[in-house]
Amino acid sequence: MTRVALAFSGGLDTTVCVPLLEEEYGYDEVIGVTVDVGQPAEEFEEAEETAEALNLEHYVVDAKAEFADLCFDSVRANATYQGYPLGTALARPVIASAILEVAEEQGCTGIAHGCTGKGNDQLRFEAVWRDSDLEVIAPVRELGLTREWEQEYADEKDLPVEGGSGGDWSIDTNLWSRSVEGDELEDPNYVPPKEIYDWTDDPSGDTEEIEITFENGYPTAIDGEEMDPVSLIEHLNEVAGTYGVGRTDSMEDRMLGLKVRENYEHPAATTLLNAHEALEGLVLTQEEREFKQLIDQRWAKKGYEGLIDAPLVSALEGFIDETQKRVTGTVTIRFEGGQARAVARDSEYAAYSAEHASFDTESVGKIDQEDATGVAKYHGFQRRLANSVIDEDD
Repeated sequence: MTRVALAFSGGLDTTVCVPLLEEEYGYDEVIGVTVDVGQPAEEFEEAEETAEALNLEHYVVDAKAEFADLCFDSVRANATYQGYPLGTALARPVIASAILEVAEEQGCTGIAHGCTGKGNDQLRFEAVWRDSDLEVIAPVRELGLTREWEQEYADEKDLPVEGGSGGDWSIDTNLWSRSVEGDELEDPNYVPPKEIYDWTDDPSGDTEEIEITFENGYPTAIDGEEMDPVSLIEHLNEVAGTYGVGRTDSMEDRMLGLKVRENYEHPAATTLLNAHEALEGLVLTQEEREFKQLIDQRWAKKGYEGLIDAPLVSALEGFIDETQKRVTGTVTIRFEGGQARAVARDSEYAAYSAEHASFDTESVGKIDQEDATGVAKYHGFQRRLANSVIDEDD
């Protein structure tokens, strides 16, 4: 008996894939695998109901902790892509790995997803799966299916496609972010209505301050209360979201070259990234900060591509690990006007001396104000010399 594992959500795409994998690809049995990276509970209920209606053997894997750890790695790398924190991109390799593990445990010879041929997720899933000996199958892409064809096919087969429906919008939710796309949002000139938002309230005049503790670049506590990564993220999503923190409306360049309009909510991610960057500003030297921007950009690019296990990433993280040894301390964040703004930071590793930097200090140790005179004379000397030659030629 041949078996294939399907990344299963219970939505239209994955629901129609179940009979298609049997009819078009000749598999005797399909098993569905749903991976929990922080989706709403109702999504799992819908997936379970749809699987039961399809008489589909269904597995649910809890990968929230693993995903949260990866999100915290992204904080250390200040990882954003074209202005927004990585969310879906980081979740996909975690989901793919969990599905692969189930597929191998259950003796499958094939592994499938319901992604189209126009998005990023097909690449992120398959980057993980093609390391295995399993046949990789993408029915929607390979058969050129459209949503209209799928709906007609589902009606013909009397398939239960109500589960997993996001209404007018296509919504993807995990611990770290919530993305909303599709329908009228595909028009860049369309102003999104308030109802697309679920995690964030409209900004108001209210403010609140919280203190975030970091150890070696990892967030560990809020207002002195230690939390595991999943709980910390969930807590910050709720608190920061009430102040409208973490909304992004982006024209995103996908890996295949398509430009798409995406709307995101990411309150916890925005808060932690802002706090982490503020603490790095206190403890890292100018050279470290400038060079780390290059490192962070490359880490984020590989994260967006779903290639977080690439050898390059391991090398980049060697530098990140070294710098994060001093990124320990606290940052006070103020929520106001839809922003999470760092208003104070403290660390025993601060590369800062108020005594030396103060305008009110005449002389400290071996540094005097007058010592800067020689530096000031040399600063710009070559420019002045070059300009004088140019002026003579004119």
